[in-house]
Amino acid sequence: MFDLQRLVRPNIWKLIPYSSARDEFSGEAKIFLDANENSWGSPLGKQYHRYPDPLQHKLKDKIARLKHIPAEQIFLGNGSDECIDLCLRIFCEPQQDEIIICEPTYGMYEVSASIQDVVVRRIPLLPSFQLDVPSILQAVGPHTKLIILCSPNNPTGNCFLSPDIETLLTHFSGIVAIDEAYIDFAHQPGFLQRLHEFPNLIIWQTFSKAWGLAGLRLGMAFASVEIIQLYNKVKYPYNISQLTQDAVWQALDQHELVQSRIQQIIHQREQLSKALQQLTIVEKVYPSEANFVLVKMQQAQQVFAYLLQKGIVVRDRSRVILCEDSLRITVGRPEENEALLAELHAYAQQIVSSSN
Repeated sequence: MFDLQRLVRPNIWKLIPYSSARDEFSGEAKIFLDANENSWGSPLGKQYHRYPDPLQHKLKDKIARLKHIPAEQIFLGNGSDECIDLCLRIFCEPQQDEIIICEPTYGMYEVSASIQDVVVRRIPLLPSFQLDVPSILQAVGPHTKLIILCSPNNPTGNCFLSPDIETLLTHFSGIVAIDEAYIDFAHQPGFLQRLHEFPNLIIWQTFSKAWGLAGLRLGMAFASVEIIQLYNKVKYPYNISQLTQDAVWQALDQHELVQSRIQQIIHQREQLSKALQQLTIVEKVYPSEANFVLVKMQQAQQVFAYLLQKGIVVRDRSRVILCEDSLRITVGRPEENEALLAELHAYAQQIVSSSN
């Protein structure tokens, strides 16, 4: 049975959060003399001398309309990394509690846990890159607070099977967090519209990928009202700058453009995958539901170094479990993909020439 209070660290449950000047005032005013701001203004000529809305109400309302989720169930973080970090702070006692991750996966889960001295249980994915549900549930112990899943998964690119995720949500009495950073590129829907079904579900999304706003650093956590209230308890008072709030507000008006670009990326992903598979040095291109492809190839580390010499940067994943001899390649613009393929073809020709 799910019991939120049992899962939350007692000191966090009892925590009285810091109350900023902007937390204690809402509405309109002519003169602000409450927050020790610089009343002479900003050299940028805008209202940046004022602290931003600490709970980003207007921006959340706009995101809520886009995502069809109540604003009270949205937390905005300084990138998804803040959403991950705060989740561990809320639920996991250092040197006592545990989380489960399914390798290979996004490395920040383990880094955040290590920073907070939380034990990490690693359950490898199956060779198909799907979840090993029996092994995950078997690994759950009395101090397991959190199972973290990345779907579509980084670096493998695939989505996990929905029934497997449902099994974990219903059979694990702790928190299941699903990182859906790449969900906009997937053919199957994520779990956001099913949030109401599972009180122990947290979903992380981002504006860095599909929205192309990685430089602004804005991540989202979606959960029950009670869990979002805990997030708001432990966050820094003004964690999202006014610049970021303003820029994302404007970007949200370009939803149709973003959707068009998503379709272009998906098209290029399929074209790139087909072309890569034709190369003699490529052994396998794994199916992807993200904006990248994982490619198993001969001499992966040498290929990585060769591409660097040519000014092309990809990600070497050959030392990661289940990703031996593999490179992760982000889907670029058509001309970027063509340049990559040309260099890979040239490298393959070198191998042929040297072997003759």
